[in-house]
Amino acid sequence: MENHKTIDVHSLLPENERVDLEKGNVTDLHLHNSTILDYMWQDVTITVTDRKTKQPRSLLHDVSGIVKAGEICALMGPSGCGKTTLLNVLAHRDAAVGGKPSGTRLINGVEESGAAFRRISSYVEQEDALIGSLTVRETMDFAAKLSQSIGSSKSNRKKRIDELLDSFGLQEQQHTIIGTPIRKGISGGQKRRVSVASQLITGPKLLFLDEITSGLDSAASWEVISFIKSIAKRHNLIVIASIHQPSTSTFTLFDKVLLLSGGRSHYFGTAANLAPFFGKINCPIPLYTNPAEFVLEILNTDFAQDRQSASRRLNAMQIAWEKSEDIRMLNRAIKDVTDRDASASVHSGAAPRVKFLALIMALVHRAFIKSYRDVVTYGLRIAMYIGLAIMMGTVWLRLGSSQNDIQPFTNAIFFGSAFMSFMAVAYVPAFLEDHATFLKERGNGLYGAAPFVISNFIMGLPYLFIIAVLFSVVAYWLSGFEPTANAFFMWIMWLFLDLVAAESLVVLMSSLMPNFVVALTLTAFANGLWMSVGGFLVPPSILNDFWYYGFSFIDYQRWVFQGMMVNQFQNQTYSCDADCNCIYQTALASECKIAGSGVLEEYGYKTGLNGTWVGILIGIIAGYRLLGWAALAFRK
Repeated sequence: MENHKTIDVHSLLPENERVDLEKGNVTDLHLHNSTILDYMWQDVTITVTDRKTKQPRSLLHDVSGIVKAGEICALMGPSGCGKTTLLNVLAHRDAAVGGKPSGTRLINGVEESGAAFRRISSYVEQEDALIGSLTVRETMDFAAKLSQSIGSSKSNRKKRIDELLDSFGLQEQQHTIIGTPIRKGISGGQKRRVSVASQLITGPKLLFLDEITSGLDSAASWEVISFIKSIAKRHNLIVIASIHQPSTSTFTLFDKVLLLSGGRSHYFGTAANLAPFFGKINCPIPLYTNPAEFVLEILNTDFAQDRQSASRRLNAMQIAWEKSEDIRMLNRAIKDVTDRDASASVHSGAAPRVKFLALIMALVHRAFIKSYRDVVTYGLRIAMYIGLAIMMGTVWLRLGSSQNDIQPFTNAIFFGSAFMSFMAVAYVPAFLEDHATFLKERGNGLYGAAPFVISNFIMGLPYLFIIAVLFSVVAYWLSGFEPTANAFFMWIMWLFLDLVAAESLVVLMSSLMPNFVVALTLTAFANGLWMSVGGFLVPPSILNDFWYYGFSFIDYQRWVFQGMMVNQFQNQTYSCDADCNCIYQTALASECKIAGSGVLEEYGYKTGLNGTWVGILIGIIAGYRLLGWAALAFRK
């Protein structure tokens, strides 16, 4: 490796961190591992098949650039020009459906694998995928725990969080929640700063920001970019950000600018050289005009009065760029990088992965905090189920032991099992919020689908058990089900398994289609199907073969319903009417009574098979969760 490739990291640190580094007491992974000097991309192209014409269409065409350590680069251009597509390509993410990137992407002159790249980089989405019920400090603390970027020491983690909170001006807000639809939290600009800070806590060497100032006013935008720039300079990071239309003061903060239009480069260089360049190509920027706003108006032909003239001017600008001295300087800088010795790989400096069990514990801990602070997660559902219990208990109030009470008991059992599981659709919005956080953190290489699915399952169990108990305490005794402790606890067990299966179904459907309306529709449809073939509306003895063999056996509501039916009727007897006319003929007919076993025989249910049915239910729950894991693991 040539001598000019070494950077004095000490000079980039505050005095206290320099002392720590000299003593070997380093807490910043991105400082004590191999240093990144630059990130280069050359002739990046993405071609997809047009859905209408079925012909190849370029989303990006021969885009090149280079950003050095400590610099912040802006990707600019009109809407639809390819900014986010290019940012995703540079971040080694899926850029477009059916599109594969070509071209070169090198770190220190070396091409890193996707997995190694994700371990040294972080990506901040356009939308703030933050957990609203966590405080600012908790958000950063869990980001550190999930990445183990600063070691497992609590003191090291606290020190690094304090430094970032101070650097981003968030010390006063550190104990304020991010904010939920019900509880107000920090401001929009502060959320953006938290989004960036929670990624920097993971110790990245490259930071990608997608429309980081979207929705912010000019003052907040300047504030956010200014903080990012100071952190980049201080810690020798490479920052690449797509940005729509920055103010003049915000634009001058960027070290490099890449202008895109129609997927093609129209300029790459320093922000300070932008105005001279446009002057050289006979398109001078007027005095006292925001240069970013001026060039974006030129690059955008969608709203031009004469679109043909605007397109010709845009093509002329692109040709002028390709013939300029600036692009020759860029190509020379790229050639210097590609000629380097390949020993500059940063793969060996990647962060150690957190142990699987530690990941699950951190995710469960975070989910637990969210669950008791955010009433949408379980609080509203608990209130809803208690309301349903009161309604059920008062509608089926004090059912007796006459034959006229047999059908109401059966109806109550169906309602208590099927409708309770149907109302699990209320979990869809809470899971989709967790899913958005999972996608962001998986994209940044923190963990995969397995820890997320396992922690989600573990976190739900105690709350579902609480719901089952609270519902049963009210509805079971008001309705007059079999008044024995054994029957009561058996009812709770069946209801608990019913709720776990229903929530597992929500996880599966929401993982397959992570859209609120679609997930809600699919879950409701599936529950409607399970109600239809569960054995109440149509007894299994007369259900046609297609539905019986095709769906009934995998219907969790079927096993819950028959378990509750056996629980209620196996030891009960009911009196016939005054004339001794019995609606079910059993061995007790001579006594003007009906044995509950006769009701079970009518449905074809046998006793003594509770263990088998519980095993089947556990298998169905495991199947839902495994399918949910597969949907998350293989659907990138």
